[in-house]
Amino acid sequence: MTIGPVSLAGDHVQLVPLTQDHCADLQAACGDLHQLWYTWVPTPDAMAAEIDNRNRQQAEGAMVPFAVLTPEGRAVGMTTYMNIDNAAPRLEIGSTWYARSVQRSPLNTEAKRLLLAHAFETLGCIAVEFRTHALNHQSRQAIERLGAKPDGILRNHMTMANGTLRDTAVYSILNTEWPTIRTHLDFQLCRPR
Repeated sequence: MTIGPVSLAGDHVQLVPLTQDHCADLQAACGDLHQLWYTWVPTPDAMAAEIDNRNRQQAEGAMVPFAVLTPEGRAVGMTTYMNIDNAAPRLEIGSTWYARSVQRSPLNTEAKRLLLAHAFETLGCIAVEFRTHALNHQSRQAIERLGAKPDGILRNHMTMANGTLRDTAVYSILNTEWPTIRTHLDFQLCRPR
């Protein structure tokens, strides 16, 4: 499986390779999200360094970072392909955050629809994984709304910036489930809100 920078677009969102050109928009978009204790969103001052970090990981083959843009081209978040396993092949969609103004909007549903379609239909993945803090109920609900199934909890999986230990909730979608999930996401996107 060869994964490189790619642009994906729909009616509600554009996913493009992350660059420093997105920095100012992302600094404005992050607002106070960096204050949430159960997740990690860069502060405005750390945004340029985070963009560099994600692009360094891409150069090492560990990640494919995207800027999440509105249809008008304003960056409102980040997401990535990460934990890439070329042998399986499988990957995780993660390190995602969105501005509060677009949370719980069609933007997230369509972004995941585009990323999943590319992973399964172009890259040939057998599974796509999602991970979040076990106490991040908003993120867990969003993952479950996609149709991902719970795989379990990794207990004391990692240390958070504040020193607490994170239990990580793991979810996945299998390639055999993708046709049904795709239909489900397409239905969610065409439904009146």
